Amino acid sequence: MSPTEQSPNTTAQRNADQGIAGRIGRGFSAAWSGFVRKWRESRLFKAVAVLLIGAMLLFAAGYAWLGAGLPSADRLLTYQPALPTMVRGADGEIVNSYARERRVQLRYVDFPEQLQNAFLAAEDKTFWSHGGVDIGGLAGAVVDYVSKMGSGERAKGGSTITQQVAKNILVGDEYSITRKLKEMILAQRIEGVLDKEQILELYLNEIPLGRQSFGVQAAARAYFDKDVSALDLHEAAFLAILPKAPERYGRVQYRDMAIARRNYVLDQMVDNDWATRAEADAAKAQPLGLVQNRRESYDPAGGYFIEEVRRRLLSMYGEKAEDGPNSVYAGGLWVRTSLDLEMQKAARKALRAGLMHYHGNRGWTGPIATIDMDENWQTQLIVSNLAIDYQDWRVGVVTERSGSNAQIGFSDGETASLGNLPDALKAGDVIVASPEGAGWRVRTIPEVSGGLVVQNPQTGRVLAMQGGFDSRLGSFNRATQAERQPGSTIKPFVYATGLDQGMTPATLVTDGPFCVYQGAALGEKCFRNFGNTRGAGEQTMRWGLEQSRNLMTVHIANDSGMDNVIGTFERVGIGSYDPYLAFALGAGDTTVLQMVNAYSALANHGRQFDASVIDYVQDKNGKVIWRADKRRCARCDQDEWDGKSMPRLAEAGKQVMDPGTAYQVVHMLEGVVQRGTATRLRDLDLPLFGKTGTTSGPTNAWFMGGSADLVAGVYVGFDQPRNLGGWVQGGNTAAPIVKELIQDTKARWPTTPVQAPDGIRMVRIDRRSGKRVFDGWPSLTEYTPATIWEAFKPDTEPRRSLDRQTLEEKRMAALAAIRAARAERRASTSNDAVAIDDTFLEDQGGIY
Repeated sequence: MSPTEQSPNTTAQRNADQGIAGRIGRGFSAAWSGFVRKWRESRLFKAVAVLLIGAMLLFAAGYAWLGAGLPSADRLLTYQPALPTMVRGADGEIVNSYARERRVQLRYVDFPEQLQNAFLAAEDKTFWSHGGVDIGGLAGAVVDYVSKMGSGERAKGGSTITQQVAKNILVGDEYSITRKLKEMILAQRIEGVLDKEQILELYLNEIPLGRQSFGVQAAARAYFDKDVSALDLHEAAFLAILPKAPERYGRVQYRDMAIARRNYVLDQMVDNDWATRAEADAAKAQPLGLVQNRRESYDPAGGYFIEEVRRRLLSMYGEKAEDGPNSVYAGGLWVRTSLDLEMQKAARKALRAGLMHYHGNRGWTGPIATIDMDENWQTQLIVSNLAIDYQDWRVGVVTERSGSNAQIGFSDGETASLGNLPDALKAGDVIVASPEGAGWRVRTIPEVSGGLVVQNPQTGRVLAMQGGFDSRLGSFNRATQAERQPGSTIKPFVYATGLDQGMTPATLVTDGPFCVYQGAALGEKCFRNFGNTRGAGEQTMRWGLEQSRNLMTVHIANDSGMDNVIGTFERVGIGSYDPYLAFALGAGDTTVLQMVNAYSALANHGRQFDASVIDYVQDKNGKVIWRADKRRCARCDQDEWDGKSMPRLAEAGKQVMDPGTAYQVVHMLEGVVQRGTATRLRDLDLPLFGKTGTTSGPTNAWFMGGSADLVAGVYVGFDQPRNLGGWVQGGNTAAPIVKELIQDTKARWPTTPVQAPDGIRMVRIDRRSGKRVFDGWPSLTEYTPATIWEAFKPDTEPRRSLDRQTLEEKRMAALAAIRAARAERRASTSNDAVAIDDTFLEDQGGIY
């Protein structure tokens, strides 16, 4: 068919289309002619037309103006609410969360139909049918607004659930007509972007319901300590009334108002066939049944550890949503930590026992805090967040004191009589107390404090951390934040430097006076042993470390070079100091965590890991965004074997000390436990190593030590350093704390000692002289045997040597024996002649 040819059907269709267009055109022309005629003939028509056109233009302009600056409803498709960070322990169980609001996100299918209907009955009965705005509800809201103008009262909203989603997520809660109009525009846009189920899911997850809870799941936990799936009808109806007044209906003084509103919602459910009359009546007969303002029931034992994790996360990701998508309080992170709750509880118990033992009967040390009794004491006590988890003790405030009588009040409003009153106790003092009879008894938190850390030396993972008596009495973490002088616990690293410089555990060192001229202004400085004990002359390096001899340590540091000693301190992470001899005795400041990590390097053959409390971090979608072990495994993700050797991870950690040196130090430190300053741990019958420390004053008492798999360290001292008492030493104050920790977790501690690395030679020597022994064996039962096994690097062990006099005596005895044998043979065989060379032994190099 040519382009000019047309079928009969095509021609008919075109004629029909032209007929319709013609009729429309003629109709429009007739209407326009009628409009023009009336415009010319009727003034009333002209006025009405002008008003209508003006109103339409004004509405269009207003709609465009209000809608121009509104956020896009498409944002709701990718909306991510602010979510708390959840923290897991080493076993994967949730141990805490970082949240300023209670939020739990559920899917639409997780919301019970009964709960959905309760909210629809209370907030939006026509939700499933309207397009975002309920005209009837809006008209009622307008009438209510007009009637309350100038009264100061807030008019009812008249908002649909879609409008509330727009308000809560996109617009804000400003009280104005403008906000309401914007809300309406957005609601219509939202209905075009999301389906009804998606809108209801957003609403039930985001609606603020009081008690810092957002969404129905968080509210169900806050008010009833239940999940939404376990809510009864009367409980669902109560939650549905909260959007109107979230901070009112949950309070005791508004109980009757809350019941009335709840019952109204139940009636509305009946009217809309969402519940039967019998079900509603049974629900009305129920009390509100609200639980006290509920806190998350996490075990408080890990308080200091959890706070250290929080500090590190804040430095990595920031605090608020404005700081980035993975912020601590809005990013919804999942954090796996190294917290071992069993070890943590043992650490807390052991440190507390040590602090209480030191405190003894010293008496009341003063209040924890004070509050203004002219204000509401209960509110102030709640806001203080002070609490304690120790036996049956509680934190309370002295509400009144009159002579020998006093009253104590607690955060739940309970009051009782108080006994055992210190003279200085007064109203407003926040204290701890324990039950006694019908009342309470004043108790004392020890003023002395300390820090304790337990670490796995083979990975660097911190398993337990206790930074004081109770983290809820103060967040200052003495395990990581208190910088103290470590005293003699630093000496092993001085000895390690000596070993690196050519000394051995059997090297003789002078335990005698050592003085240094410090210039005209300071004069001469002379070092002393602990307790001003006199020197013992030349002794082995091992003996000096076991007995913690200051003078021997100073001699070793001086002979090794203080620059080298300071270099060792820096490599193991203890600290950076000037090259003065005083630092070899622990005069520089450091922390418990740094010292424990340094001792972990000793236990791990000189290989050290960063001390870590976090294993890895996942974002809200489960993607790992940070990992403590940053090693990469090339070729580990291959689909098929490529024929090459199996891919392996590179060795982790950093070699900060010679393996042989590290083992030699550990081997000497085992002697500290067996016969030195830490013998209190000897009866644990475990292959432990350790070192005590006591600083001048004494102001700090330390113990560091452990095994191949676990290393622990502790210090005890006042926050404002002062004398602990002349009797205090690391061996009698700090070491017992670690001993109790080990006793409570003994099954976790290995029964085999640290293994020697390649190249170490175990040689029998005399323990006191350091000389090599050939005719005796170390005792397996004595703690102070004459002969011991000592660890030596290749070609450093004592040689087989005798002094000249002994050698001559041995030579003469050997010659006499040979002559006697010759005479005996002559007597038996007179014909045989035997020639003896008296110089044979000397020619062959002496006695072997």
